[in-house]
Amino acid sequence: MDTSNDSKRHMLTCFFLGMLFLCMVVESDAQLSETFYASTCPNVELIVRQAVTTKYQQTTITAPATLRMFFHDCFVGGCDASVLIASDNGDAERDSQDNISLAGDGFDTVNKAKLAVEAQCPGIVSCADIMALAARDVVVLAGGPEYKVELGRRDGLVSTASRVDGKLPGPELDVNSLVNLFASNGLTMTDMIALSGAHTIGFSHCDRFAHRLYNFSTFMPVDPTLDPSYAQQLMQSCPRVGADPSVAVNLDLTTPNVFDNAYFKNLVARKGLFTSDQVLFNDFRSQATVIRFANSAEEFNTAFILAMRKLGRVGVKVGNQGEIRRDCSAFN
Repeated sequence: MDTSNDSKRHMLTCFFLGMLFLCMVVESDAQLSETFYASTCPNVELIVRQAVTTKYQQTTITAPATLRMFFHDCFVGGCDASVLIASDNGDAERDSQDNISLAGDGFDTVNKAKLAVEAQCPGIVSCADIMALAARDVVVLAGGPEYKVELGRRDGLVSTASRVDGKLPGPELDVNSLVNLFASNGLTMTDMIALSGAHTIGFSHCDRFAHRLYNFSTFMPVDPTLDPSYAQQLMQSCPRVGADPSVAVNLDLTTPNVFDNAYFKNLVARKGLFTSDQVLFNDFRSQATVIRFANSAEEFNTAFILAMRKLGRVGVKVGNQGEIRRDCSAFN
């Protein structure tokens, strides 16, 4: 699978020239376009936005759940809606250890949008494209920037839990690991930092960051890069003994339901929830960008839009590499 920035496909083309057997790599673009459905389903964006808005008005969890699901989908096998597949055997992508925490509201959002689209344009629009549109729509609904979404993806034909391992960033990663993981998907350090800004909405559970509070190291149980008052606040929500596993802690302690640049301001104040958040400020290579985004919402929004459009091109399927699913949770 190709994950280059422009989502080019590689095909091996061979020629017989007398006794000479010549093979060469031929590249072709994935043909994504903002107007892909202009003639086949011209109202698709409006249909999806109406469905997403209705769901968002029911629960604000819709925003972080849908955005996170899109990211998890694209980083495993490309943006092909393979994370939506349900398996009776519990061996699909969504069943992997890294994906079982994906909130059901994200799946529900895309499924409801798909039903609405199918009612007007049956068999035309892929679940992958609907997910990309829904991810943009929840960002806007939460107060984030509007941007155009490239369309034309087909839905993937493979979804297995085993291929998720090592493909998604964990909360303990350092900058080197983050840079390498994002680079493997054609994304730069600036893209990585901007996409991390999605943590301006959403929440986590105690087990994802408790090591920073109680057993960070032998001589220093509390992570010294944590603001002390913030650490105390987290300890109250997540006691060392008897912590409620259902307790949710906001990723952004200031404006948890608003898509803004507060996440970066929190990092400067040493109030990043995950190690993988705080290291972006602690590491000199990424610190300047964090400060720039903390000081300018406009700069963050611009970088986020660019990164989201690049993310949406990762591993895109075209032609017979994929299908248009009738039901997003099952292969045709």
